[in-house]
This record gives sequence, C-alpha cells and structure tokens, in this order.
Amino acid sequence: MEKKVEMEEEEETYEGYDPLIPPENVSKEQRIAWFRRQLPKLEILHSNSLSKQFHSRVFNFLNGGCSVLFHMTWFSPAQFFGEREFLTMDTLFKAHPKGCLLIISRSMDSKHGYRILKPLLDRGFKVYAITPDLPFLVKDTPAEAWLEEMKSGNKDPGYIPLSQNLSNIIRLALLYKYGGVYMDTDIIVLKDFSNLRNAIGAQSVNSATKKWNRLNGAIMIFDLHHPILLDFMQEFASTFDGNKWGYNGPFLVSRVIGRVGNTPGYNLTIFPPKTFYPVDWFRIGRLFRKPENESESIWVEWKVNQLSQGKTYAVHLWNKRSRGFNIEEGSVMERLISNHCIVCNDIMKP
Repeated sequence: MEKKVEMEEEEETYEGYDPLIPPENVSKEQRIAWFRRQLPKLEILHSNSLSKQFHSRVFNFLNGGCSVLFHMTWFSPAQFFGEREFLTMDTLFKAHPKGCLLIISRSMDSKHGYRILKPLLDRGFKVYAITPDLPFLVKDTPAEAWLEEMKSGNKDPGYIPLSQNLSNIIRLALLYKYGGVYMDTDIIVLKDFSNLRNAIGAQSVNSATKKWNRLNGAIMIFDLHHPILLDFMQEFASTFDGNKWGYNGPFLVSRVIGRVGNTPGYNLTIFPPKTFYPVDWFRIGRLFRKPENESESIWVEWKVNQLSQGKTYAVHLWNKRSRGFNIEEGSVMERLISNHCIVCNDIMKP
C-alpha cells in the first residue's frame, strides 16, 4: 500500500464554506462577474501538490486488484456524508466483498473522511477517498477545452451549483480513464455487478412502445476507454448549460445514446427500469413506511421478495425526495437494509 498522504490542515475552514454555490436572483452578467471573483478559491479547477498525486495514488490503491472497481464523487463537506451515504458503501461491499471503491472528494480526503470510512477499513474493505486532479482527468478528452474555458472566467457557470456539473464530467472522465462502475451515493446495492458490462439503466419507458424514453447516469458501467464516453464528454463540452437541471447529466446521456447508441462496436446494454430504478421518485416514500395493516404487510413482503429475488441489482433512493424520510420499522427499506448491510449502524435515522 502507498505511503500515507498528508491530510489537509485547513479541514474545518473548508467544510464550513462552499465557493461553488452561486448567488441567487442575479443576472447572467452578475453571475459571471461573481464567478471570476471566485476563481482563485476554486481549487478543484486546478492542480496542486496534493491533487497531482491523484494517478499514482489510484494506481497504488488498485495494485492489489479488485473484483469490480466502483467510483463515487462527493463535493459537499465531509460532515454531510451521513448514514444514508454510508449505507450505499455498506451494501456495495456486502455484494462485492473483494471490490474497490474510490471516493473522488477533497473533503473526504481528510481526517474527518478517514473516520467516516474507518468501520469499513477496519473490516478489510478497499475504500479510498482521494482529492481529484481535474486537469489530469480531462486531459486529451473533449472536456479539456471546456475546463480551460471555465478557468478563463468567460463562461457562465449557471445558477445550478457547479459541483453538480463537475460531478457529471468527472464521472465520465473517471470511467474513460479507469473503467468500472460509477454510482451515486443514494443507492442500495442488492446484487453483484461483476457480469455487467457497458451498461446504463433506463429510468422510464414508453408504455405503448416499451422503449426507453429517459436514461439515468446515477449508475453507469463501462470498459476502459469506451468510445461513447468521449461522445458524452463532447456533448457536455459543446452544449453545456448550467441553468437547466439534469441537462448535462441524465438528459445528456439520453441525448447521446439516442443519437449514437447503435454504433457498431459500442455493444451497449440498456437495462429496463427494474434493474436500477425499480421505484419512481414520486413513489419512493412508500418504501420507508411501516405496514399499518395485514394487506400492507403482505405488500411489504411481496416487494422485498420482488426486489431481492428478481432482476433488480440496485435501488436508487432519489435522495432529494427521500432524505428526510425516517426508515420505519418493518418497512421495505428496513428489511432491505437488514438483509444487505454489513456495518448496519443507525439505519433507522433520517
């Protein structure tokens, strides 16, 4: 294993402030002016002594091998990486005890982040939080020009926090340069992903034609240097819009695959919603509620069996909607977590 990398000493200062959130209710010109003032504080756009170690740290971490390589991103302060986010890692390692997880995050690459990961590290699981080197990740890809334009201060970052769009481009660059599985932090993993290749999941399908009408990038599985990842990054760089939620993420994936997904040699698999998105965002609350009568108890039992024994590999929890829900005793969520976690600490907390 590689030698210990010195942690950031200014951890508390960093965790109390997010320079990536733009001011509200301002014009495009005012936002660009704000962005120019923020540029010196946006360390993620540049390389520094720590981030320049990114590739060597990844290489050393992966040197022992792993059954499946997973990637996550985290741009919020480490103090906000809570029980729900830990649950994603917990269930991931239940299904992949020999897997590797890279958490791309400056805030988690810290003493605080280490304490969060320690319950898994103590059990011998391979999880590593690492400060990204964005210029290295996008080098020699279509996103390189986009980054240079952002760094010039002449491009509107949009009113959506830039961290969301940095996550969108970094996940694509990670998959292109290292291959593996990208996964959001609001997922319950139910099954081993080892046999899945070059795949993405449909979020919804047309009820008449049964063809997908929206894909989602919360889980993406691609081989190293798969060409469609360059297509994704080209679309990101050429059509970037920071004022439309999802435009540079799930909608981008849908646009590109709709256009080039049948290209010979791409060999893409589009999984149906039940694979990763078996419950719509507007129905997710039902999974958190305890049964109040016999018919609801029967439904819970049926739903748990359907998700666990069918062709569902993971359940996306739509955290923006479900974060505040309590995991009630006897609910589908409580049953799934109990069956698919290792550390299992404080799962009933909101």
